[in-house]
Amino acid sequence: MNDTGKTGNGIEICVFPAAGLGTRFLPATKDIPKEMLPLLDRPIIHYGVSEAVDSGCKRIVFITGVGKDSIRNYFSPNPRLVALLREQGRDELADCVEGISELAVFHFVNQPKPRGLGDAIRRAEKICSVFDYFGIILPDDVIRSEKPALSRLDSIRHRFGGSVVALEEVPGEQVDRYGIAEAEETEPGVYRISALVEKPDVGTTRSNLALIGRYVLSSKIFKHLKKLAPGTGGELQLTDAMSAMLDEEPLWGVKCDGERLDCGTIPGWIRATETLARQHPEYKDIWKD
Repeated sequence: MNDTGKTGNGIEICVFPAAGLGTRFLPATKDIPKEMLPLLDRPIIHYGVSEAVDSGCKRIVFITGVGKDSIRNYFSPNPRLVALLREQGRDELADCVEGISELAVFHFVNQPKPRGLGDAIRRAEKICSVFDYFGIILPDDVIRSEKPALSRLDSIRHRFGGSVVALEEVPGEQVDRYGIAEAEETEPGVYRISALVEKPDVGTTRSNLALIGRYVLSSKIFKHLKKLAPGTGGELQLTDAMSAMLDEEPLWGVKCDGERLDCGTIPGWIRATETLARQHPEYKDIWKD
């Protein structure tokens, strides 16, 4: 494709890795995917899809596995439910339900066994490699900002060329939970990345710039993903493939505006629910200080 991988002013396609087992939420996630746990009136993953669509994406690729059928069901049409709601005179809710399946064109790719983020992304090659660039959103990270985070990354790609990731400063004692970027700040909030390391031991890196769940990557990444050997934790790490790509094109990091809500743990999910409830006109009075 001769285009830059986008339609209008936004990236064209975005990948959502969603094949994890959600063990931190067991026993709830024995039957319900973590991505489908409610955050107020919609599942966690809906927030990321809305961000991707608001950033210009026309296609969404879900990487799913065993027990994830409810993700497909949620983003599929349900004409019987819509008809029932309209019969009841609940047209506003019917429009909302009907609109979910019309947000984008949805693709579903199976990852039989979770083997790391690198393995999940390489399974999207057939769909994404026809585009020069594609987005990735990790559904656990809900980012609330005036300008969609993915769109912010894509604007940096347009300005400077190359791939772009979202960064956030984390406490030094937490660097072993993240991929960490060694980088030089070139302007406020924008960094040229020189090296990446996945979950370094505390005290072994000078940087505390953590990669969070937003990426705009060149489709060149797929050739490096094919060559990956298991890395940290015995999994195929996306950061290892990105490191291999550093010799081919620049990699930029961006601090995103707004607030990141980490829904990947039970405490984080509870805090995210409270944060959004306090901002919602219908629910804000439920939370009393």
